[in-house]
Amino acid sequence: MAFDAYDDYEQGERVQQWLRQNGLSIVIGIVIGLVAIFGWQQWRNHQATREMEASNLYQQLQTALASGNTGEAGKLVDRLEKDYAKSTYAVFAASDQAQRLVEAKQLDKALASLQWARSHVGDNALKPLVELRTAKVQMAADKAKDALATLDAVTAKGYEALRQELRGDALVKLGRADEARKAYQAALAAMAEDAPQRAALQLKLDDLAVAGKQGA
Repeated sequence: MAFDAYDDYEQGERVQQWLRQNGLSIVIGIVIGLVAIFGWQQWRNHQATREMEASNLYQQLQTALASGNTGEAGKLVDRLEKDYAKSTYAVFAASDQAQRLVEAKQLDKALASLQWARSHVGDNALKPLVELRTAKVQMAADKAKDALATLDAVTAKGYEALRQELRGDALVKLGRADEARKAYQAALAAMAEDAPQRAALQLKLDDLAVAGKQGA
């Protein structure tokens, strides 16, 4: 028993000695850990607040558009892009604005809005949608080569059929019929058998075949 008591005493002394030597480091580590946790929570709360503010502005934008107040809508888009550039709602706003500009035949301005959206969308599910829309507008603006470059950047799964179809459209505009045919065939291969778009895509292939015969 005496030996056991001595061992307990010796272990206690060693623990106290270790604490005296390392106590300050432990305290500093605990403080740093608490600051990091608190800072992370504060940052998350801040981000949530910012996202809610952006959401409210986007709702105001929809209300302004519904009432035909395009001037106010433009100001809200500018505010979202300037003050909430990292928010998904700003990307929504820029992309929606591009659609309105396309309808107004202002293709260069539409491309500028889409370029803003592309540079701020990050790497999420919206990215391929913005890129595909950009390619469509580029083709409408007679920038088929730019559209091809944009489509080459679309790597997300689930969009291969549409990407290849748009590539075919761009290649047709560039007069590269053989490559366009291959792109359309790749689009058909990637498309479900019951997809409603198959009929329209087959017509594009048929038109290429007719054009090839007439040019022969």
